[in-house]
Amino acid sequence: MQTLPTQSPNDASNGSSSDLAAAFETTIRRRNTRPVPVGSVTIGGGHPVVVQSMINEDTMDVDGSVAGIRRLHEIGCEIVRVTVPSMAHAKTLAQIKQKLRETYQDVPLVADVHHNGMKIALEVAKHVDKVRINPGLYVFEKPKSDRNEYTDEEFQEIGDKIRQTLEPLVISLRDQNKAMRIGVNHGSLAERMLFTYGDTPEGMVESALEFIKICESLEFYNLVISLKASRVPVMLAAYRLMVHRMDELGMDYPLHLGVTEAGDGEYGRIKSTAGIGTLLADGIGDTLRVSLTEAPEKEIPVCYSILQALGLRKTMVEYVACPSCGRTLFNLEDVLREVREATQHLTGLDIAVMGCIVNGPGEMADADYGYVGKQPGFISLYRGRDEIKKVPEAQGVAELINLIKADGRWVDP
Repeated sequence: MQTLPTQSPNDASNGSSSDLAAAFETTIRRRNTRPVPVGSVTIGGGHPVVVQSMINEDTMDVDGSVAGIRRLHEIGCEIVRVTVPSMAHAKTLAQIKQKLRETYQDVPLVADVHHNGMKIALEVAKHVDKVRINPGLYVFEKPKSDRNEYTDEEFQEIGDKIRQTLEPLVISLRDQNKAMRIGVNHGSLAERMLFTYGDTPEGMVESALEFIKICESLEFYNLVISLKASRVPVMLAAYRLMVHRMDELGMDYPLHLGVTEAGDGEYGRIKSTAGIGTLLADGIGDTLRVSLTEAPEKEIPVCYSILQALGLRKTMVEYVACPSCGRTLFNLEDVLREVREATQHLTGLDIAVMGCIVNGPGEMADADYGYVGKQPGFISLYRGRDEIKKVPEAQGVAELINLIKADGRWVDP
């Protein structure tokens, strides 16, 4: 999917700046993060915010998985995640990667590893571009029903075990220049983190930091961090605290944003937008996934809509339209639909459809083209602030297309 640049890497700056002027800028100032390579894609480092999703096919089904990965990639998903619950699944990834290269292209892949996953993780590290681990499940801690606390010795003992199991994976990824996502989930914090910090954003952050520090001690820095929760306020607090702690510790790792288990339909989209969009507006976030209980392909348009609304990616036409009122001189809903159907394949244009001269041309001043009702039965076409021609309403959409063509900005669908 084509993306027009909206900000160069050199324009990025620390989103925590206290400079008053920066606080009122109309362009989002993204937090500085290190670049992390994931196959042919780079997360962070001022690069555009990367869109991800996850196939729901069984990874043992090679043909089905390849088809699912390809469907997502063709509509703009830049990194695709697959699940690897067993060693058999892990070994199948070699076949999936090979078939993608032979029949399509080498799509950046992430393997999702849970539950005592060292052996599985070491196997998938040979075949994918990034390995995602969950600190709460990577080393299983058998709960004790009579436990009241963790002693310092018990806490450290488990920490040492984590290091022993994580070290081989870190070394493998480091030596291959591949990446790791340390993906903390609010719903699966390790028991000792729950006893020590409670079911809190602080526990999520400390869980991530424990794994980060092990990686750093082994000189591995290709890390992406996520702190997902199904409740938006918890998710927001966790990411903001993570940024605060990383700033204190001199860390600059990119962040993967998401509201986990957001559900489906309108509310799932609103919930994801509330969490992801809020952080992106603060300059926080370098890659994202909108997790919907729907076909994975339904997630991608939501991702790009969030990014486009914030001015972080420009992958589609931006339509500016008034809500309609008694002054409207044509059926605004029908006309907007006609304009959208005719132009939605274009990239990078702002097109305004305004019902009357009161709302146009001032309200649409930033648009590239405008379609404005001026008198019954006629519409005026604008290029920027300039009225170009008045035409009968029945010819309006066709004449708008002709104007775009005359400016050399039209491409065939």
